[in-house]
Amino acid sequence: MTTRITHWIDGKPFGGTTERSGDVFDPATGQVTGAVDLADDATVDLAVASASVAAEAWGQSSLATRSRVLFRFRQLLEERSADVAALITAEHGKVLSDAAGEVQRGLEVVEFACGVPHLLKGGFSENVSTKVDVYSIRQSLGVVAVISPFNFPAMVPLWFVPVAIAAGNAVVLKPSEKDPSASLLLAELWAEAGLPAGVFTVVHGDKVAVDRLLDHPDVAAVSFVGSTPIARYVYEKGTRAGKRVQALGGAKNHMLVLPDADLDLAADAAVNAGFGSAGERCMAISALVVVDQVADELVARIADRVATLRTGDGRRGCDMGPLVTGQHRDKVASYVQAGGEAGATVVVDGREGEFDGAAEGFWLGPTLLDHVTPQMSVYTDEIFGPVLSVVRVGSYDEGLALINDNPYGNGTAIFTNDGGAARRFQNEVQVGMVGVNVPIPVPVAQYSFGGWKDSLFGDSHAYGEDGVRFFTRGKVVTSRWLDPSHGGLNLGFPQNT
Repeated sequence: MTTRITHWIDGKPFGGTTERSGDVFDPATGQVTGAVDLADDATVDLAVASASVAAEAWGQSSLATRSRVLFRFRQLLEERSADVAALITAEHGKVLSDAAGEVQRGLEVVEFACGVPHLLKGGFSENVSTKVDVYSIRQSLGVVAVISPFNFPAMVPLWFVPVAIAAGNAVVLKPSEKDPSASLLLAELWAEAGLPAGVFTVVHGDKVAVDRLLDHPDVAAVSFVGSTPIARYVYEKGTRAGKRVQALGGAKNHMLVLPDADLDLAADAAVNAGFGSAGERCMAISALVVVDQVADELVARIADRVATLRTGDGRRGCDMGPLVTGQHRDKVASYVQAGGEAGATVVVDGREGEFDGAAEGFWLGPTLLDHVTPQMSVYTDEIFGPVLSVVRVGSYDEGLALINDNPYGNGTAIFTNDGGAARRFQNEVQVGMVGVNVPIPVPVAQYSFGGWKDSLFGDSHAYGEDGVRFFTRGKVVTSRWLDPSHGGLNLGFPQNT
């Protein structure tokens, strides 16, 4: 029997009917476990109307009130983190440890947003002209929309929602229809934390819901994370409708390994960054760029480590889980086939072997390809799966040029013991997030997450100071108060003698 998964509107589950729904799978069994309602235009309009009413009052609420709700939400999320992680594993497929890590990273942004009284402080300049003061304030936008991807059903919403709410906005979240249940548990926790009804809304859906949010005149801003083609579409359509938009797109993250690197450290990093969460993350390392003289040894060390990994049901203590759907599994597997046919060496073939789970699960094990060239589709395309491609180069300069020539600029890493080379790399590489002997350089909550080139549309990154600025509008006030004691207007104040 499948469970109905419906919207969260005006502080409670949606009580209406729906004409369309989508299947939700357990990727480890291949079985349909739920039916998610897919919103039509009328349902989106209902959700935005509720959010608009709530936004007016919430935007006028005190910073102390907002801060207390955020602190309470943080406490509840920490207490229920295991429940959120279990929902993620059940619908996405990632192993429980990965799911728990996802929730923890989201919690860091909640903790950042708890400091809203400090984050929204303005500036003040006294007596810029005779008895004239100037000061700045930041105010909420109203209703904002968040459109989040399947690969991080809790963390990515938590990149945006706490900051937007702390800034005084009402949020309409459109999560992925592939794994929607975590968003509803977050909604329950917001309500339990004391957030007024309508300030956080969840609308499930597909392109119909997305297009209506992008067109809706009462939605002031849109935050999106997903593939580059869709990010470009969201940015163009949203800005055409007069909204501010931050659209984070795809990635092809490179890890450059120089000859002086600690190869054990580099091999461990490549395995963790390439195959964690089955490679279904925008910060996964998918292109391992290795200087020739250490390539054979590094590939051998990676292959040895991959041989020890267990792929299976994420609830069984495995190292890697299934892919999110059978269709996506087949698409990723087709890249492995194409890479071999194009001349790459398939060192480890994830299509083969045994998996610790039901035969109907969406399985593809860790895959390692060597001698990949920049012309192969396995290199040019964002695969979004557990496929690590080794590209051999002759030098640092050749490796840097390869990375900079790539149209994506999300994340990158360099592994070296040469401080000069690392410093040169961080300055010369054309990528938004850089790791030095760190394979997945996701910034902590006080900084902001975002790439360059085709990995970002708009000029605002996620969370951190960029997030606060994105979800608020600046206003500058220039004021002069007449002094009755010096010939000003007599307003009944006592005169100085």
